[in-house]
Amino acid sequence: MFATFADLTEALERELERLRYTPQTRLYYRRVWRHISTFLEQKGAVQFTEGLGLRFLEARYDYPVLEEAGKLNQSIINVGRVVRMLGDFQQHGSILRRYYKQRQLLQNPSFTAVLEAYSQTCGERYSRVTQDHYRKSAEKFLSFLESQEITVLGQITARHCRAYIETWMGYQPKTIEQQLCGLRSFLRYVHQAGQHEHDLSPTLPSVRVARQARIPSAWTPEQVKQVLEVIDRGNPTGKRDYAMILLVARLGLRSMDVKHLQLQHLLWADNRMELVTSKTGQRLTLPPLPDVGWAIIDYLKHGRPQVDSPYVFLRHLAPLEPFADDDHLHQILEKYRRMAHVPLPPQRKRGFHALRHTLATALLSQDTALPVMAQILGHAAVDSHTR
Repeated sequence: MFATFADLTEALERELERLRYTPQTRLYYRRVWRHISTFLEQKGAVQFTEGLGLRFLEARYDYPVLEEAGKLNQSIINVGRVVRMLGDFQQHGSILRRYYKQRQLLQNPSFTAVLEAYSQTCGERYSRVTQDHYRKSAEKFLSFLESQEITVLGQITARHCRAYIETWMGYQPKTIEQQLCGLRSFLRYVHQAGQHEHDLSPTLPSVRVARQARIPSAWTPEQVKQVLEVIDRGNPTGKRDYAMILLVARLGLRSMDVKHLQLQHLLWADNRMELVTSKTGQRLTLPPLPDVGWAIIDYLKHGRPQVDSPYVFLRHLAPLEPFADDDHLHQILEKYRRMAHVPLPPQRKRGFHALRHTLATALLSQDTALPVMAQILGHAAVDSHTR
């Protein structure tokens, strides 16, 4: 625990400098810190706590009310991120969630080299989705080690692993389980590659999540219809979003496959789409249903930016490029859900993934055979959940 709020912000600014945050960004953080400092003085508090940070957000911005109403603007969201960063750094001495455009997390060239070698090994063993997950997991762990002033992998101890795992406490068990799987894989690799004399993976705890305990979230067909009806198909962004949502809701594509969909996958002459799914690596052939096909055509002819890219769906703000793999597109669907005033319980999933469960539920209600469902939803086996 830092003795004073000033001590906390001074240490955090040094970490921001080390991570090469721009002077302009650091200036913004200092401005927010001054507001928080004034609030702490008014409360007679010397030290920062996450509880006081939340009270600051409530007092200055009415944050909880706006969040519940879905009316937070980007400016207030950014202040919330600053408060969360203060809490993370105070507790763990590390910036766990990074909100800047640079994708490079690591500063240590030797760590970067290890990460690339590990990624290559993953490419020989796992599906693309698992490769991406394991790489990101390893990169976050290495970034955490840098913040703890570890410069050589041989210096890692079980204590460092436990400290990193503690940064995930409070997350859903499934999320923690996934992070632990990635970390075990990386620690085994580090030992096998001769970077550490011990295999530290057995020191990690286990988090068991029963698959049967996870009830898939599903929207009702009426809710899906309400969302589609509020999309403004008269503008380019609306044309894109309408086509993307239809691909998930009507054909059951995963959001990753929607982002990876290329022009060459649209075989109009044969009246089908054909692609290799990101999760299973299997070839998937689907008929472009009339409403889906026309939505894609409308976007390609009247909405898609005129740039040289093999991908069907692009961002409409510079840079005009495909969506990043780590963008789950949740914000797109959530925007239209709110516009349509579709109420969903807090525990209900609201992203694109829920639309796949909606399709699966509809197929089950129509007594669709499991092998047919597996083919439609792009599963490798008929006993898979709609993941």
